[in-house]
Amino acid sequence: MRSLVSLALLCFGMLPAVADPAPVRAAQRLAQATPAPAAKPPSPRETYAAMTLAERTAIQSDLVWTGHYDGIIDGDFGNRSLAAVQAFQKATKGAETGILNPRERAQLSVLAKAQQEQVGWRMVDDSATGITMGLPAKLVPQSSRGKEGARWASASGDIQIETFRVSGPAVTLASVAAQLRAVPDRKVDYDVQRTEFLALTGSQAAKKFYVRAHAQDQEVRGFTILYDVTKDEMMRPITVALSNAFAPFSGRGTIQVGGTVARGKVEYTTGLIASAAGYILADRQATEGCRVIQIPRIGPAERVADDPASGLALLRVHGARDLHPAALAGDGAGGNALTLVGIADPSRQGGGGAITTPPARLSGSADDAVRSFDPAPPLGFSGAAAFDPRGRFRGVVLRKPQVVAGPGTAAARAVLVPAEAVRTFLRARNVTPAGGTAGVKEIGASVVRVICVRS
Repeated sequence: MRSLVSLALLCFGMLPAVADPAPVRAAQRLAQATPAPAAKPPSPRETYAAMTLAERTAIQSDLVWTGHYDGIIDGDFGNRSLAAVQAFQKATKGAETGILNPRERAQLSVLAKAQQEQVGWRMVDDSATGITMGLPAKLVPQSSRGKEGARWASASGDIQIETFRVSGPAVTLASVAAQLRAVPDRKVDYDVQRTEFLALTGSQAAKKFYVRAHAQDQEVRGFTILYDVTKDEMMRPITVALSNAFAPFSGRGTIQVGGTVARGKVEYTTGLIASAAGYILADRQATEGCRVIQIPRIGPAERVADDPASGLALLRVHGARDLHPAALAGDGAGGNALTLVGIADPSRQGGGGAITTPPARLSGSADDAVRSFDPAPPLGFSGAAAFDPRGRFRGVVLRKPQVVAGPGTAAARAVLVPAEAVRTFLRARNVTPAGGTAGVKEIGASVVRVICVRS
């Protein structure tokens, strides 16, 4: 009777059938022996999409300097950027995968930095036009005033770079473009004009030229590069770099109106190298809203941490080499007289980037919760290191936004972030401050300029 019930349940699918155990075991052994299909490797686009924006723009920038990329440095890794990577791999006898392996990435960085150093690449600020731009200073060491801005030239005059600024109620980009096209002996081969942007290239007598200009509020600012055709191979990557580093309406400093901070499109401050792994201590406010953060002679950086309480930020430069961390030990206890180590804004040193050590003085007493400087340090010194007369590290300088309630201006203000607060901030981000002590003379190798470029 029981067997009849089981048979009935089996027929209606309510009782599982018992399979022959031998074939089942064979199938199990076969499944165990067959390897799982390998995971599909990520595509080049997926690989670059997983990177930070700072690393993508760093690769594009380096490819510009090696002559393999002539596009916009914006971190968008499309077909043009991938083709540039493949061209670099082909030139260096590598597999043309479009994805840089660690060895290739390091090689690219070394080659790009060598090219920058060879031409003396640096950022300059032209006070006559308000333009901030890159400059191959070793190629054009002679500087003078041009008709409408600054002018730099080589000793023989075969390379010339000139800025210009045209303003007035009747000035439009179209009217300036017409004048640029009509320059005697100028033949335009490439002509792109948008609502607020213009780019022209072509020949002019026995030379080649490139013009870039931007318009804003009845004003047009731009630059012209003119060079002998024999210099074309050398100048092509420099021209692309100049175009990408061009900031026509950079602005200066920071102003707070009605509780809203309006910052310049290009802002220069000081940073302290916190570790050999590429971490850099910087001003939190000065590195907010940056499309690109650039550390000259080191590379693009990204902001990986910040602390509203202390006002500090932590930047990271990927693939950086031979960095000298600042020794941030020591904690001078008393005295208001200090020495700062930082880099003043380019407008304060003729476009230069020299490290200087001005004296400074704290106001108030050691019991005050917040110590201010009186007067405030120079523009660009936010993020600078402060030392007492015995060479002991006292902390980091932070300039605060100017507060303007109505018309007029207000004096800048700066505060000191104490040494222990600096070390606490770093340790909380798993960055161990370098041991030992270093005074004013020794810390120069650990001080860098931080450039924030905003949209």
